Amino acid sequence: MSSNVGLSTPRGSGTSGYVQRNLSHLRPRDARPAPYPTDRDRIPHRARQPDAAILAHDRARGVEVQVFELRDRLEDEGIPDDEIESQTATLRAKLVREMEGARKTAASGRGLKAHQVHERAAAKIEESERLRKALGIREDYEEGGHWKRGEERLREGVREREGKEGGR
Repeated sequence: MSSNVGLSTPRGSGTSGYVQRNLSHLRPRDARPAPYPTDRDRIPHRARQPDAAILAHDRARGVEVQVFELRDRLEDEGIPDDEIESQTATLRAKLVREMEGARKTAASGRGLKAHQVHERAAAKIEESERLRKALGIREDYEEGGHWKRGEERLREGVREREGKEGGR
């Protein structure tokens, strides 16, 4: 063997002594820049926006599930079809009215499942908005803006001093 690779002698090893290159070895990709920004502090936080169509669909689906359960129960009891239709239409109208009223009230993020991504996002945005109002934070507030304004004032003061000294 050459350059101290592999066995010094294949005798007694049960192999031929042939050394193969590792084709599954992944080489580091340091030559390329990162495909994402590395400084996460500079990226402004953006809340995930819920899809209104998905939210409306889920609410309508919840109504239809309750209507179907009523229909199934009434069919099992042997009630005539015209009576079933009238009761399901009444329940559907009642649930739609409740759904419209519930949409206007504040929704809590509690009790939402992990797969209810859009409902959780809407609840989080609403919670953030309530917190912002409770703390008296302006809508155009930018994190770290106070320090930026302080730096700007300091630069203006330096420019004014340079202008006065340059005028002498």
